[in-house]
Amino acid sequence: MELKDIASQFAIDGTFLEGAPYGSGHINDTYCTWFNTRQGRTRYILQRINHFVFKDPVGLMENVSRVTSHIGSKIKDAGGNPLRETLTVIPTKEGKTLFVTQDGNFYRMYVFIEGARTYDQVENLDQVYQASYSFGNFQKQLADMPGGRLNETIAKFHHTKSRFGVFLEALKKDVKGRAASVKSEVNFVLQREADASRIVDLLAAGKIPERATHNDTKLNNVMLDDITGKGICVIDLDTLMPGVPMYDFGDSVRIGTSTAPEDETDLSKVRMDIRMFDKLTNGYLDAARDFLIPLEKENLAFSGKLLTFECGIRFLTDYLSGDVYFKIKRENHNLDRCRTQFKMVSEMERQMGEMEEIVRKYS
Repeated sequence: MELKDIASQFAIDGTFLEGAPYGSGHINDTYCTWFNTRQGRTRYILQRINHFVFKDPVGLMENVSRVTSHIGSKIKDAGGNPLRETLTVIPTKEGKTLFVTQDGNFYRMYVFIEGARTYDQVENLDQVYQASYSFGNFQKQLADMPGGRLNETIAKFHHTKSRFGVFLEALKKDVKGRAASVKSEVNFVLQREADASRIVDLLAAGKIPERATHNDTKLNNVMLDDITGKGICVIDLDTLMPGVPMYDFGDSVRIGTSTAPEDETDLSKVRMDIRMFDKLTNGYLDAARDFLIPLEKENLAFSGKLLTFECGIRFLTDYLSGDVYFKIKRENHNLDRCRTQFKMVSEMERQMGEMEEIVRKYS
């Protein structure tokens, strides 16, 4: 179907004018579409959900609809603007959240949030604070959401104990004969087996609660206002799932505190910037400190190490399996990625005392 035909399936009081690819996402196909409405030329975001990655688009959109409706009600009650401060799902003309084409593709539409943008690279420390505050506030807004568990869009996504088990299986099979060349990396993982169980065991024992979490806490998943610079809206809700707050905070630490790219080959350039950790913690806890229980706060610093360790395990597992999951651009690309993550783990272990003190300071 043509883009016009697909966009016209949604309940917009206007006529389609044009559309074009939009943004820098790597999973879904995203388009900016223009309609002529009573308000004039109006933009909407149209997306094709990658159903090879997200196997249950219907369940995924059930999550998105529940969460955005809940947050939207809270924003409205507080006197805010739900059309800017959360994603707004545009239903199809049949009242559904998805339009499914005859060839089995799934499309959704959102209101375009004007006067704000995302940033792929940090320009100043306030942006770090704003993004982290936004993710903490997002969790806080969902802490009292009724209706039971969200759907799991990717099974056991941050279940580190399971990730460790998959790694051991890949190591045993050694389908590409690569295990002998990565003994130091393998030993690095094996020496930290207990770390992989710490959070999931606390959750299984009921010592920490299961909550709704975002699970992809990159800076560019928060829209910052063009004028004030404030974080106004958390986007990219496809990985919304049951989880624990430490997953979101830990992944933001993994991504946000590194001084080098994820695939840097010169490990001397890979360090954890403690100033960035301070800003992330400050922003996150300014939003989240009132709803987190003490044991959740106590594991925030550790979660940075844990999520970095998990990511390194995933890269090493894929390298041992023949690079079947993550796309590579050169030989040993996944091994290089693994080594940067493990260097970051070592950096965090070296600075863990300072990290824990920073958490206590803002708690």
